[in-house]
Amino acid sequence: MPSPSPKRDVVSILDLANDLERLFPRIRELKDQRHQRVPHRRFEGRALAMIFEKPSTRTRSSFELAMTDLGGHAVYLSPKEMQLGRGETIADTARVLSRYYDAIMYRAFRHEDMLALAKWSSIPVINGLDDVEHPCQVVADLFTLWERWGGRFKGRQLTYIGDANNVLNSLMLGAAMVGLNFVAATPPAYKPKPWVVKRAESFALAKGSTVRTVTSPEDGATGADALYTDVWVSMGDEAEEKQRLAAFKGFQLNAALLARAKPDAFAMHDLPAHRGLEITDEVMDGNKQVIWDQAENRLHAQKAILELVLS
Repeated sequence: MPSPSPKRDVVSILDLANDLERLFPRIRELKDQRHQRVPHRRFEGRALAMIFEKPSTRTRSSFELAMTDLGGHAVYLSPKEMQLGRGETIADTARVLSRYYDAIMYRAFRHEDMLALAKWSSIPVINGLDDVEHPCQVVADLFTLWERWGGRFKGRQLTYIGDANNVLNSLMLGAAMVGLNFVAATPPAYKPKPWVVKRAESFALAKGSTVRTVTSPEDGATGADALYTDVWVSMGDEAEEKQRLAAFKGFQLNAALLARAKPDAFAMHDLPAHRGLEITDEVMDGNKQVIWDQAENRLHAQKAILELVLS
């Protein structure tokens, strides 16, 4: 008998290096099917465990609804209500959940714990966010751009303005994978990690695109096709709030900064937003943004990711 196929984990956007661009048409199909109320219940009887160490609106809603739309079942698990919160090891938790479920979505504080869960689990593990990456968010973000730009990335520039956090890591890598020119504009003390830049540059070289890092938001915004921002104080960074707010002064995504981009450029934000800090009400509520498209597309992107790992 043939040996079973190895499980598919998505703990990093790098795990989708060979699949990312072919996911976009499928996400579009799944989105159309939901809008048209066409059933697409591929996974009757399948179950997804969802472990949340951090609060969530979009990740929980999108994964739970995605699994339901696909005919399966999703179960919310809080560490406070699991033995994991009373000292059971991640390895033991992984072994047990692997006997019950078909896949695990994990929203974690530490990337090391994400890797441990994937190591000891015999079923696919999907990274719903950790302190190093946020791959599922970036799949939805890049699909939003693919949809907006008619499926073409070549010659376009996406500029990220703000903190070199988990979103930037996945976004820089993902943009380079699809051949999108990428600029990261961050304060000097909050530059992207060298390994992320180096890996992104290698993808960009193969695709004929570019990756740049700058410390001026005005420089980064000039000539861009889209501007992306995120919160300045992420969950777990609250102790640094005062120094972060001082460091990111001038990095707000506002109308003046957006005006430096191309005339048809638009703003992006992965949410939740701290209005009045990293982004203004004027931009968020204006007609030059795709923020709510990004949020909706989380649902459709999660379905495509679940199909990838469960098929």
